[in-house]
Amino acid sequence: MIDPANALKITWHALTSRDHPLLAHLVVTRRCNLECGYCSEYDAYSPPVPVERLRQRVRELARLKTLMMACTGGEPLLHPDIAEVIREVRRNRIIAMITTNGYPVTRRLIRELNDAGLQALQISIDNVDPDAASSKSLTRLDGKLRLLRELAEFRVNVNSVLGAGEGNPMDVVTIARRAMHYGFSHSVGIVHDASGSSRVLSDEQRAAYHRVRRMSKAFINSLNYWVFQRRLLAGEIDSWRCRAGARYLYICEDGLVHWCSQQRGYPAIPIEQYDTASIRASFEAPKPCSRNCSVTCVRQVSMFDIGR
Repeated sequence: MIDPANALKITWHALTSRDHPLLAHLVVTRRCNLECGYCSEYDAYSPPVPVERLRQRVRELARLKTLMMACTGGEPLLHPDIAEVIREVRRNRIIAMITTNGYPVTRRLIRELNDAGLQALQISIDNVDPDAASSKSLTRLDGKLRLLRELAEFRVNVNSVLGAGEGNPMDVVTIARRAMHYGFSHSVGIVHDASGSSRVLSDEQRAAYHRVRRMSKAFINSLNYWVFQRRLLAGEIDSWRCRAGARYLYICEDGLVHWCSQQRGYPAIPIEQYDTASIRASFEAPKPCSRNCSVTCVRQVSMFDIGR
């Protein structure tokens, strides 16, 4: 989730050196309170990563001069010390973000995240009413959006994964309107399989995508469309160079660096051992999974190195 408020800083950081990560996702717990049918990144039982280990991993990311870090999972707001993790991120001068399904949001937690210095939160809402594929539904989360509008001092983006639900594709339009009603930005992702490859969308789903794009003025929607989604929607094979493991890092609950959430196991190096040589190796590494990839965060940060 690239923050337009920090776009110039991100661009400068990207252009002046290729040897520093722009974005890292740090898994703070693998456990989630939901069981969405399209997700492969959770379980129902794992304990939260001890906060001291997370603090150390944040410091390691600072050593690598990482610009942005998002707490993820599982459901990161289930971590009992999530505000302390955000404080550590800010102490290390890294832009602090969280990606959440929204269910654990409370007045108390919003205030704690305000105090900790959280800068951006992305809440996932895929449909109007829950179905077998996704329980991240507007009917269940609208009250959470109202709380965020009332109390949040950080930016809020509502993200919908098109193709994730089993209901009306035009639900994404309703969700986008509600997000804009509350003053939040709204983005659209394209559902992918467990390898990160996008699934083929129906004519109705593509129509819903373009309707949201026309009605939304959000920077993030325009960015995603022109960087990669227009080619996926057209069914074209993309020849982009994926910079996962270099510009983007995924640090799992065991503290290992992976290319992304869908390619866990590569290179699987402990964050304490990750260095400039590791970054350069992953920067140049060919990634066969990239041809049809719809993993938005990796796509966004890789765009800064198109000319390299």
